[in-house]
Amino acid sequence: MSCLGNLIWFLCGGLWQGLCWTIAGILWSITIIGIPIGTQCFKFASLAFFPFGKEIQYGGGTFSVLANILWIVLSGIPLAAAAALNGILLCCTIIGIPFGLQCFKIAKLALMPFGATVR
Repeated sequence: MSCLGNLIWFLCGGLWQGLCWTIAGILWSITIIGIPIGTQCFKFASLAFFPFGKEIQYGGGTFSVLANILWIVLSGIPLAAAAALNGILLCCTIIGIPFGLQCFKIAKLALMPFGATVR
């Protein structure tokens, strides 16, 4: 099921969400200080492209808290808002509910990406 779900997801919304994470990673990687944040964006771009069958586990330390604060202010809110809006639109239909739930998972990740791991 996860293979079929990922294929439908990629065609119906995962492509643009993954591209948003990739663009954010490129913009963060322009500066030397932003490279760790950019590499984290690239990791989560693969999740945004194909989220089915993957689970996010949250944790982290001091660096994660500081990076999350900086991230929310500069990049997190637009990515989270876009994913949440997409999730709301997908949940309007019964068929779109599983895809909408994946959008909400990505929206939460867009607010707190540092200290999170994908399994």
